[in-house]
Amino acid sequence: MPEIISRDDAALIVGAGLAGLFLALRLAPRRALVLSPAPLGQGAASMWAQGGVAVAMGKDDSAALHADDTIAAGAGLVDPVVARLLAEEGPARIADLIALGVPFDRSPDGALRQSLEAAHSRARIARVSGDLAGRAIMDALIAAAKAAPHIEIVEGAAARALLLDESGAARGVLARRNEGGFVEIHAALTVFASGGIGGLYRVTTNPPSAVGHGIAIAARAGAAIGDPEFVQFHPTAIDVGRDPAPLATEALRGEGARLVDREGAPFMAAYDPRAELAPRDVLARAIHRQRREGNGAYLDARDAIGAHFPDEFPTVFAACIDAGIDPRRDLIPVAPAAHYHMGGVISDLFGKTSIEGLSVVGECASTGAHGANRLASNSLLESVVFAARIADDLRGANPIASARIAPPAAPPELPREARQQLRALMDLELGVERSEPGLSAACAQIANWRDEFGACNELIAAGLMAHGARARRASVGAHYRRDFPHTDPGARTFLTLADLGWRAQEKALA
Repeated sequence: MPEIISRDDAALIVGAGLAGLFLALRLAPRRALVLSPAPLGQGAASMWAQGGVAVAMGKDDSAALHADDTIAAGAGLVDPVVARLLAEEGPARIADLIALGVPFDRSPDGALRQSLEAAHSRARIARVSGDLAGRAIMDALIAAAKAAPHIEIVEGAAARALLLDESGAARGVLARRNEGGFVEIHAALTVFASGGIGGLYRVTTNPPSAVGHGIAIAARAGAAIGDPEFVQFHPTAIDVGRDPAPLATEALRGEGARLVDREGAPFMAAYDPRAELAPRDVLARAIHRQRREGNGAYLDARDAIGAHFPDEFPTVFAACIDAGIDPRRDLIPVAPAAHYHMGGVISDLFGKTSIEGLSVVGECASTGAHGANRLASNSLLESVVFAARIADDLRGANPIASARIAPPAAPPELPREARQQLRALMDLELGVERSEPGLSAACAQIANWRDEFGACNELIAAGLMAHGARARRASVGAHYRRDFPHTDPGARTFLTLADLGWRAQEKALA
C-alpha cells in the first residue's frame, strides 16, 4: 500500500516553476501543498528563462498593441479575448513580482528598462541583468514560498496519475518518490503546473524531466487536449552537443546580433523582410534549411554586443566560454531546439478543465493565448496572469465533499533506451519540418512501443502530438508540412485519448 498524505482543505499544486509558486503565494490564506519532483529551483524551465516578461508599459505602447502582436504571431489561432486579457492584466502582475523583490532592469529615470524581441512592434520585454530574468524571478518566489506559513512543499516526488473519486472528480495525485515507492496525495483541489514536453526531443532547451506528464495524466483521466501539434523550436540554441542545449536569448537579436552562414554572410533577409526580428517559426525554418544545405548557421554578436557581453548577457557568455567559444570574438553556432509547447490541457479563463476539481496553468495548459506560434516572452506573462486568476477563483472555493477515491494503477515507466529512441524519432519526424510518411511512421512506432511497454505517460504525450500533426494537413505557425506548404490556420485541434484508440483511466470505483 502506498503512503497517503491527506490535505482535504488544501489546493495541491503539481509543479514548482513560476506558475506553481506564484499561484501558491497568491492563494493565501488558503493552504497550498506544492509538489516538486526536484529541490526547488531545480528541474523547472522557468529558472532557465532568459528573455524576460512581455508587458506593455512603455509610453508608446498599449495593451491593444501587445494583443495585436500576440494574435499576429499566433498565425490565426490565438483567442483574441485571451490575448487582450494577458496584455491588460500584465502590468499588475509585474507590480506583484516587483513587490516580491524581483530586480527588473531600470533606466536612469527609474522606469523599467524594456527591450525588443522578435515579432514585437514595441520594446516591451522586462528583463533582469540582460538574460537572468528566469533565475531572478524564481529566486524571489522560492524565498517567499519557503517563508509563507500557508504553503507546504513536498520535494522529491513526481505525479504519475490523477486520483479520481466515484463521481469522476479530481481528488489529488498518485506520485512516485525519487528514491522509489509511491505516495497518494489527497486534496480538495488539484492544479497542474507541470511544464512542457521539450524533453521528448533529442535537441531541446528544456529540463530532461519535461516529458509531458501533466498532459498525459490529464488525458488518461479523460481531459481534452488542445493543439498538441504546435511545438515552438527556439531558433538559436547554442549548438555545442549538450543535452539540454544552452540557449542564446532572443534579446541578442533585439540588440542587433545577426544570423550568418559559415562565411559570415547574413542570410535572414532572403527568407523574410523582418530578418532577425521575424517570428520564431520563420527563423527556425531558415536556420534548419541553412544547416541542411551545408551552409551552417551562426549568431554574430561581435559588433552588436562585443566587449559588453559578460555584463549584458552573463548566462549566454558563460555557456559560450564553457564550450570554448568567446562570443566577443567568435561566431556562436546555433540550431533550432524544442523549446515551448503551445498545446496542453484545454482550460477556461480561470484554468478549469473538463475534469471537476482539476485546473491547469503554465505550459501544460491550452488557454488559446499562443495559437500556432507563441510570441516571445509571453510564456512567463501567461503563467503569472493565469496563476493569479486561478488563485482568486479557488481561494474561497468550498472543498469537495468527502468521497471514496479510486486508487489508479501506476502507469508503466518507459525504459531509458526506449526514451532515447523516442527522442530521436520526435526530432526526426515531429521537428521543424514534417510530412505524411514521417508522421505516419511516428504514429505507428509510438503505438508499437505502447504495445511493448504499456501506455507510458511519455508515449501518451508523444502520441497526441503525432496524431495532431498528422491530422493538420496544412502549414501554420510552428507546424510546417513539406507536403502541405500552403498556409491555412483552419480550426484548433481538440483530442482525447479515445481519438488515438487508447484506453482512458477508469473514472469510477469498481
